[in-house]
Amino acid sequence: MGHGKTPVATQNQFQWYILKGMAVCIRPAGDILLLDIKVQPGASRSALGGIRDGRLKVRIAAAPEDGKANGELVSFLAALLRCPKRDIAIKSGERSRHKTLSLPIAYLEKIEEIVKNEE
Repeated sequence: MGHGKTPVATQNQFQWYILKGMAVCIRPAGDILLLDIKVQPGASRSALGGIRDGRLKVRIAAAPEDGKANGELVSFLAALLRCPKRDIAIKSGERSRHKTLSLPIAYLEKIEEIVKNEE
C-alpha cells in the first residue's frame, strides 16, 4: 500500500484511505456517517493536525473542562464543513481524546475531501 490520497478499498461499508501509511476509516452507517478523530485540547488555535493513529487529528483552542473543548470541536468542524452545529454529534468519547463523531451521510464528500487533504 502506498501513500496515496485515494480510497483503496471498500469492505462492509467501511471506506479506508491510506494517508502517511496509515489507514483512516470513514464509516457510513445507514443515514449517518461515523468519523474517528483524535482531539488535542488546549492548542493555541483550532486547526486540523493530520492523521494520527488512524484518526483525523483536530487541535482545539479550548480547555478540556466543563465540555468547552467538545463545544469548540463541534463549532470548528461545523464552520469547516459549513453545516449547522446540530448536524454534528459526539457518538462516543465524550470525555476522551479519542472520539467518534456522527454526521448526516450528506457530508460524506466534504469529509472525504478533508481527510484526503490531511497528508
